[in-house]
Amino acid sequence: MFDGKVAIVTGASSGIGLSVARKLVAEGAKVALVARTRDTLERIARELSAKREGSAAAFPCDVKDFASLARLPGLVAERFGGLDILVNNAGLNHRGALTRHTPEALADVVTTNLTAPIFLTRAALDHLRPGGAVVQVASLAGMVPVPGEATYSASKAGIRAFARAILEELAAAGIHSGCVSPGPVDTGFFGDVEDVPPLVFSQPMSTADEIADAVLTCIRTRAPEIAVPAASGRLATAAYVFPRLATGIRPLLERKGAKAKRAYMAKKGRA
Repeated sequence: MFDGKVAIVTGASSGIGLSVARKLVAEGAKVALVARTRDTLERIARELSAKREGSAAAFPCDVKDFASLARLPGLVAERFGGLDILVNNAGLNHRGALTRHTPEALADVVTTNLTAPIFLTRAALDHLRPGGAVVQVASLAGMVPVPGEATYSASKAGIRAFARAILEELAAAGIHSGCVSPGPVDTGFFGDVEDVPPLVFSQPMSTADEIADAVLTCIRTRAPEIAVPAASGRLATAAYVFPRLATGIRPLLERKGAKAKRAYMAKKGRA
């Protein structure tokens, strides 16, 4: 299905984005790697192109730079001869109480996780070919808000709503809109694990490859949303629909999460 397709993947220098890029190339796609670090992207592009010549190219870009973001889809289409897939994966999180962070830092979270994906989606629509797809990488935190990650939760709730709201609109043009909502993922995105709320660790840990598989499945099956793990997605939905349920089970989940967090930190040598 992906043979000959052209994809843009943001946040492609590590974690989920890198795994998505590798899997797309393995299935015959050509990938525009987008992130801020030119040297890292160029190294990855060489690595992927060594396996399949001309299959990847570096497009260094800060997604908060809207002037560069506006030009990106056209440059990719010119380089590879078209555009079929957009995966908005770049993300940012500042954990802790609101007063711990400056207003500017919190605004950066919203810009990176919500405004930039909306901007790039719109810019890409001028180039996406019929049969294409746009996938937003959201979060279970966008399904049910996580205390201590208020701005992140809000931004991910927003991108989920955006993906669902444009589903029919894009379908009329032959383009699929979907999102993938992961729970905790074992990548560097955690940052300082001490700052991660125990509630996050109450859910099973996924790998970047598992989330990348979900992204490709979302494109293949035209699924509106895939939560990973699926059971965590159902729990998050129930907690959102029944707030009293969420309040009632939260202490239990936090105790479970605290235990899992200690085990994770011990495993990583951070205890």
